[in-house]
Amino acid sequence: MGKTKFYQGEGQTDPLFCIEPGIPCQHARDQASELMGCVRDLTITGIMEEKPQMLWAAYYLSALAKALMDDAELGMSR
Repeated sequence: MGKTKFYQGEGQTDPLFCIEPGIPCQHARDQASELMGCVRDLTITGIMEEKPQMLWAAYYLSALAKALMDDAELGMSR
């Protein structure tokens, strides 16, 4: 764990988010699942209520969830 980083914007070299080494892979996967539940809810709200800020929030949360899942997969493959 600790290999995958989340960057915001093109050409950014400083990560906004990364997984700390030592976090159990299953915990990271559980948290990613929670984030994806929030993404689902934000997406539905954003579409139904025509609130684009909800869709942007869902976009960023999904990227965080992906970083969690990618890093957990790397950790589990060791």
